Amino acid sequence: MTTHLPRTHSFARTSALALALALTSLAACKSEIDDKPKAKVEDAEKPADKPADKPASAEAKTLALVTEGSSVGFIGAKLTGDHKGSFDKISGSAQVEGGKLSSVEITIEVGSMTTDAADLTTHLTSPDFFNVAEFPQAKFTSLSITEKAGEGGATHEVAGNLEIKGQAKKVTFPATLEVSDAGVHGKAEFAIDRKLWGIDYPGKPDDLIKDEVALLLDLNFK
Repeated sequence: MTTHLPRTHSFARTSALALALALTSLAACKSEIDDKPKAKVEDAEKPADKPADKPASAEAKTLALVTEGSSVGFIGAKLTGDHKGSFDKISGSAQVEGGKLSSVEITIEVGSMTTDAADLTTHLTSPDFFNVAEFPQAKFTSLSITEKAGEGGATHEVAGNLEIKGQAKKVTFPATLEVSDAGVHGKAEFAIDRKLWGIDYPGKPDDLIKDEVALLLDLNFK
């Protein structure tokens, strides 16, 4: 003798299962990236030229990036979890004028990338993502650095052109900057939409990649 569940009972079980799957999916989607402030992204701007009749002051000085103790990292995420990485080869400079940071330039050798999985590193350097063979470098050139308190204890707002994969966009983000006789220390953490720089690879159908990527900067200049 076959016993049939009432349709209402069957519907309730189906609904409960659907709810459980939805909650599991939401939990899997949680990422460190979600807690980072989102950078404002606009069309790239041409840096303003300093007027010829206004040379740099005698107090202005250019500092070099100290690679030891400095880092440029990132966090990417799939539905199943986060992946972290960094770049071993970075260079740059900062200009200080009147005791304040006036400009920053950073160059990243994208092929020096390391991540928490060797096969992921290989994939990220391929044409699906950064296409290192054609675009070996990423660059950031500041346009303005303004004193402005922000979330996470930020002291400044930085705007500049970020070039990735041959495409430049203006990004504006909060940063914590310290200028002293010993040099300049800057930290910033913010999220950008990778697709705005032509990095469109979606991931596997059952493990899609988030559009947002977090950049983690910790830089020292002397």
